[in-house]
Amino acid sequence: MSGRARPVDVDLRPVTLDDRTLYERTRCDAKMMEHLGGPMPREELDDKLMRDVESTANDETWCLVVTPRGGGEVMGTIALWQHEQDGERSSEIGWMVLPEHQGKGIGRAAAALALRKASEDGRWGVIHAYPPVTNGPSNGICRSLGFTLVATLDYDYNGHLLRCNDWRMDPDERP
Repeated sequence: MSGRARPVDVDLRPVTLDDRTLYERTRCDAKMMEHLGGPMPREELDDKLMRDVESTANDETWCLVVTPRGGGEVMGTIALWQHEQDGERSSEIGWMVLPEHQGKGIGRAAAALALRKASEDGRWGVIHAYPPVTNGPSNGICRSLGFTLVATLDYDYNGHLLRCNDWRMDPDERP
């Protein structure tokens, strides 16, 4: 028997208004947001959830909930969106895994699945991830999935200037 962990099977589904508790646990918790400038104020949560539900329903972004294959308890979120970066349109991916599911390969499995779906969809082009340099697990996911480290830079995340690694990948060129 090898020492390699068994691959994790996950599903991704669109976020809904019923995911408020998940959003509260991921975005309003100091520990979950420690690398991202601190927790979101609770009074902003409902608007954030509504925007994410609407933009996902309109297929402008992918705000997705991570569950075990076949359904079950939510394990986290993953999102893929486009924004303006250095005067050009840029695609970005990010993920959050609830504490009780961290360290089990959930984030990596969800990111791999989202990247595969992005390649099948064809509209996202090169995708960047900007984990803070202090977030070892997220940087490890980028490395393990074949992202290329482009630079370390200061990145504005919701009004917080963070020192981040800029990882990039063309999902169409993924092995």
